[in-house]
Amino acid sequence: MAELEHTASQRDVEVRVALTRIEHQLAELTAANARGSGAAADERWKKLDELEARVARIQAPSPAPPRPRRHEPQPDQVYAVAVTGNPAKGPADALVTVVRAGEYACPFCERVRDTLDQLAATYPKDVRIVHKSFLVHPTVATDAANAGCAAHRQGRYWAMDTLLWEKAFKTRQFDKAHLEDLAHEAGLDLARFRADVSGPCPADVKADQTELMRFGVAATPSFFINGRFLAGALPLEQFKALVDEELAKARDRVKNGTRRKDYYDTWVVKRGLTQLASPSADPATP
Repeated sequence: MAELEHTASQRDVEVRVALTRIEHQLAELTAANARGSGAAADERWKKLDELEARVARIQAPSPAPPRPRRHEPQPDQVYAVAVTGNPAKGPADALVTVVRAGEYACPFCERVRDTLDQLAATYPKDVRIVHKSFLVHPTVATDAANAGCAAHRQGRYWAMDTLLWEKAFKTRQFDKAHLEDLAHEAGLDLARFRADVSGPCPADVKADQTELMRFGVAATPSFFINGRFLAGALPLEQFKALVDEELAKARDRVKNGTRRKDYYDTWVVKRGLTQLASPSADPATP
């Protein structure tokens, strides 16, 4: 990637130099054409047309170099993403579990908040939302992730989640002193909060990251809907389409004997893939 960026930067310099040189030539030819006529002028006009065509070619965007295909989770596969111990909202026996993989410095994670709220409101008895930390901006987002973890340890994760978005992300205040102010506002025991932030929470956040990387997550926001991968701040309709598909399967399986409260463990955790298949095993990989 660094080599590609260097090449692109070098090309930009070369283009600017070429354009400057051609623009000087165009100016000289235009002035000469204004003063003359006859065969010499015709030749200059021809040259002028050629130079203008060169400018158009140089300024035209060049096709981006092909990027190597990133091996990622496949939406038709089910991945055994664990949810025990992670913050969750919605019925414990929900037939569809939406795992949100994200961080508090990600603008697209913030953008999809309303979509997830609408999803939960649309399926109040059948959808639960689970959070897992995945840091793509660790310098900024790590302390906020630890703060969320510490709030979860006091049963106040979702209150802290709202404050982190509204008063940390939107104000770009991620310093530890401000996060402690938010913890106080969320009603947390600050002594316990500080102990958890510096104690078990970094390991908890790292465990989430490690697990999600094992399933091929590389960007935020990413989602697993009953173990099926979905990426990006997508419209509600795209979430609903996958939720409806999973809900239909779940209802059928419940009719055939699976207990609602055991559904996720039975059909996702115990039967799903425990890691991303290797590229050689992926038929879509060239």
